[in-house]
Amino acid sequence: MKHTYKTKGTCSTQIDFELENGTIHNVSFTGGCNGNLKAIGRLVEGQDVDTVISKLKGLQCGFKQTSCGDQLAKALEEAKVKE
Repeated sequence: MKHTYKTKGTCSTQIDFELENGTIHNVSFTGGCNGNLKAIGRLVEGQDVDTVISKLKGLQCGFKQTSCGDQLAKALEEAKVKE
């Protein structure tokens, strides 16, 4: 199932991804640090949703209370509830 998440508190503004039977696919970020966010998308491709959430949840970027990785974890948590 395809999901779109509007980020809060990060340079990226949106995360699009697919979640299929607990597996993550086709993650893409709008805005933010292009190279780093492409890398995150590739690294989480085909990974278990709970594993990725546990690794990324709570990460901070500089003095911000969140990060793009943390926002992805929040997006995945929301998507899990909808599946």
